[in-house]
Amino acid sequence: MGNDRDNGDNISTRLTYFLVGAGIGAVLALLFAPKSGEELRNDIADATRKGIDRSKEAAQQLGAKASEYYDTTRAKAGELYETARESAGEYYESTRERAAELYDTASAKAGDVVSKTRDAATRQAGSIQAAVEAGKQAYVQEKRKTELSGRTDAAPTYKPEKTM
Repeated sequence: MGNDRDNGDNISTRLTYFLVGAGIGAVLALLFAPKSGEELRNDIADATRKGIDRSKEAAQQLGAKASEYYDTTRAKAGELYETARESAGEYYESTRERAAELYDTASAKAGDVVSKTRDAATRQAGSIQAAVEAGKQAYVQEKRKTELSGRTDAAPTYKPEKTM
């Protein structure tokens, strides 16, 4: 496309030089030609009309070329937009799928951790409860020993709670 643009610039430059040269040549030809005033004025008017006609033609050609460049650029921009939109959609879908996979994996691992934690807590709770019961029994036994030995000053003064 860059080559087309250079070619268009080259055509417009050449056309501009041609029109300027034609105008200068026409004026010089009229000035040096041996004609009467009326003929000279008519020739100048004809040359001016021809110059205006050529300028209009050149403007139409440049307008057509500019319209062609515009249409080509617009079509290319549309294609690039569609390609970018499709790529973005594909990236969105793959990212969404990957995020769903990661979420599922994280949920599964979190469920495993919760399950293991619950099991460990249950085991620990059983161990702690057994230790508390053993402590209560040791207290009761120690209290009985103290009561049986007759030492009331060393006996504990509080009573254990009932077991659950």
